[in-house]
Amino acid sequence: MLNLVLFGPPGAGKGTQSENLIKKYQLTHISTGDLFRKHLGEGTELGKLAQKYMDQGNLVPDDVVIGMVEDKIKDHLDGKGFIFDGFPRTVAQAESLDKMLSEHGLSISLMVSLEVPEDELRTRIKERAKTSGRVDDQDDDKITNRIQVYQKETTPVAAYYKDQSKFHGIHGVGTISGIFDKICSVVDTHK
Repeated sequence: MLNLVLFGPPGAGKGTQSENLIKKYQLTHISTGDLFRKHLGEGTELGKLAQKYMDQGNLVPDDVVIGMVEDKIKDHLDGKGFIFDGFPRTVAQAESLDKMLSEHGLSISLMVSLEVPEDELRTRIKERAKTSGRVDDQDDDKITNRIQVYQKETTPVAAYYKDQSKFHGIHGVGTISGIFDKICSVVDTHK
């Protein structure tokens, strides 16, 4: 089973490449944003618990997030694998994810990190703002904050997977198909 963490800063192209990887390798997409919307919308126990934290203005604890991820994994254990998009965001989440996966006889196969210079990220995010409607894609201060939060809180996750020899950086500038080919060459050596 191929279990892939797709990693990179805001604007790196994770969403685009994730769609291509899902199609090619028949992976189940795991996005915590999608999981939150599902559980909140369906009023599940995990959704109600998450809502309680959000109503208080707090971050949803990792164990609740991992519970949502595990719920999705249990429903797709007979699949070809999973692609984790935008998760884990912290080393604590990566450790919890590893522990939960091992309880199901699974592990992360590799992390693919899309590496894009900051000026290119800003250009892409502003371009995306024209069609996305996302307010945080339109404001320079918010873009700066998102990139800084990523660098401070999320980049340590790359070191976590480097320590496990699962990290693979991909130069994320070029054509969509060219970048996809680079990702596939790495993925194909880990299937």
